[in-house]
Amino acid sequence: MLDTKPKKGWKFRVHEIIYEADTPLGKWFDILLFILIIISVLLVMFESVKWIDATYHRTLLVLEWIVTILFTIEYIARIITIKKPWKYIFSFYGIIDFLSTIPLYLSYIFAGSQALLAIRAFRLIRVFRILKLVQFLGEASQLKKALKASRAKITVFLFAVLIVAVILGTVMYLIEGEEAGFTSIPTSIYWTIVTLTTVGYGDIAPITAQGQLIATIIMLLGYGIIAVPTGIVTAEMGKSGDGTKKPAEEPYVHVNTQACTTCAREGHRDGAKYCFNCGSEL
Repeated sequence: MLDTKPKKGWKFRVHEIIYEADTPLGKWFDILLFILIIISVLLVMFESVKWIDATYHRTLLVLEWIVTILFTIEYIARIITIKKPWKYIFSFYGIIDFLSTIPLYLSYIFAGSQALLAIRAFRLIRVFRILKLVQFLGEASQLKKALKASRAKITVFLFAVLIVAVILGTVMYLIEGEEAGFTSIPTSIYWTIVTLTTVGYGDIAPITAQGQLIATIIMLLGYGIIAVPTGIVTAEMGKSGDGTKKPAEEPYVHVNTQACTTCAREGHRDGAKYCFNCGSEL
């Protein structure tokens, strides 16, 4: 007989707050965490401005310590509220949370390591939970499959572009020379790639009519080069894994942010009683 006794332990209640965004407290926790992450990133930016750091260094340091301590408490709480802590520790979010917590502690051992605090910006990915964008993970998976299926074509295409860049860069070096800034073949190849990608920094520019003609051709090629990979990936997205046309759209299945108390996996279907990953009761 299944045990129907409700889970009312403090670990379960804390788990619901810090792991799940579908509950009222969980939603507020994620919003406050999101605000705290933004504040932390802003503090790192302010510390990089010399006059701000010189004027408000002590205030910034105190605020950074407060944020770090709060992140540390959150990280420890995430570990102790699941039955298999290593599932969280070695997960994507777990590694990001760890890396965003330790830099300030390391700064007292290794000088300059506080610059790693910028890693906390990666925690902004949690906004997907707050905005309930988990439902779009299926589309992200489809895009991943399309990129994987088209990687051979894209690799050949990029290799061909590299060859064109080397040839045209060498030609520009022979035509323009050092007077126009084309001091070497590698420098000319750099200019060709910058022009092909339509970035055009303007640090080097052809001055002869022949060079300007070739530059015009390179710029026009740039627009085509941007379009080709997009077309390759789009064509793959219109197919299924076996190369046939994509079948009729499957019925939409809603998933929520409920996290397993054992392995911390999210993305369970509404009404699910067991974790799809480890089989534990939710």
